[in-house]
Amino acid sequence: MALDKDALGFGTGQRAIFASDPWTSRGRLYPEGTSTTRSDFQRDRDRIVHTTAFRRLKHKTQVFIAADGDHYRTRLTHTIEVAQIARALARAMRLDEDLAEGVALVHDFGHTPFGHTGEDALQEVLAAYGGFDHNAQSLRIVTKLERRYAEFDGLNLTWESLEGLVKHNGPLTGPSADPRHPVVPQPILDYCALYDLELGTFASLEAQVAAIADDIAYNTHDIDDGLRSGYLTFDMLEEIPFLAGLMQEVRAKYPGLEAARFTHEIMRRQITAMVEDVIGVAQENLRDLRPESATDVRNAGRVVATFSPAMAETDRQIKRMLMTRIYRHTDVMRVRENAARIVVDLYHAFMAEPREMQTHYWIDQIAGLAEPAKARHVADYIAGMTDTYAIATHRRLFDHTPDLR
Repeated sequence: MALDKDALGFGTGQRAIFASDPWTSRGRLYPEGTSTTRSDFQRDRDRIVHTTAFRRLKHKTQVFIAADGDHYRTRLTHTIEVAQIARALARAMRLDEDLAEGVALVHDFGHTPFGHTGEDALQEVLAAYGGFDHNAQSLRIVTKLERRYAEFDGLNLTWESLEGLVKHNGPLTGPSADPRHPVVPQPILDYCALYDLELGTFASLEAQVAAIADDIAYNTHDIDDGLRSGYLTFDMLEEIPFLAGLMQEVRAKYPGLEAARFTHEIMRRQITAMVEDVIGVAQENLRDLRPESATDVRNAGRVVATFSPAMAETDRQIKRMLMTRIYRHTDVMRVRENAARIVVDLYHAFMAEPREMQTHYWIDQIAGLAEPAKARHVADYIAGMTDTYAIATHRRLFDHTPDLR
């Protein structure tokens, strides 16, 4: 899709009229003074980077656990790649780069150890107590569980950052909500009772580019990691026309290129093509909608930053390949089953004896809570664990710990 670079204002540094403006932010739940050197969105981003939750991402699974090798993506390196793409998209569209980057950096805070396996396990054991949702858990972390500041729990992020975190995948209520998720997680409802995040509207364009950056990043790096693991081959990639075209282009320009360089040349072209596709679609949507503010973007009734129909089909093809060839591979499923066993065992152990959560900040009071409240504290503790800490804790509490190799 052809891009209109003049319309985008490349290099002008001028914020678009539909971008979020940090100087007119809706503010924070707990009012604070302004900074003389940083915008409120810059401060949000900096607070996110300095959290314990951000540091823990380095030892949380993306797809392959740490024991598989040092070069596979972790939840942290995935997050960094998402933030880089989100910032590039924001710059091209003249959005607030700091807000887009902040939403990208915080979007996976609520992920459990062992990736989606841990989330599924917690959802199962917490079904009677409202279940578990990693997006809602991210909100709990930044509004309640991070304990760093003297005057408030959490990070006291701006309304725009919290909105972007909660709604980066679209509205949670109303006619535009995803019908596959009809129930809004209770932690989100609880917070909105204090500070309404307007769940029925779309998020800012900054949050939208963070969301599509997530898809671009993992569609690309999961292929890279899949090739490294041997679960994917170049012949498998040939089955997807878009990837076959990229491979043909690289072979024509660099005949006989070694496998590692060949892979990287494919991946960089994939990212570029997807990013430019999103920018082109966003340009068309903005010309059609003519928003005059960030609020107009929220009330547009549709996503502005998204793939074209052709690229959306490529996105679906890549996701299907990753699901069948990697995520549901026999070896991966075996590891997932063992990882789920660790999470479930820890949950039952902590429910039976909360004092085994040795570093929990409220350890002396948990035993006396009602079961739903106690279960939520246990879920908070387990969700905050890294893979390595979860395995070590399981070994401390049980005679046998499942093998994750």
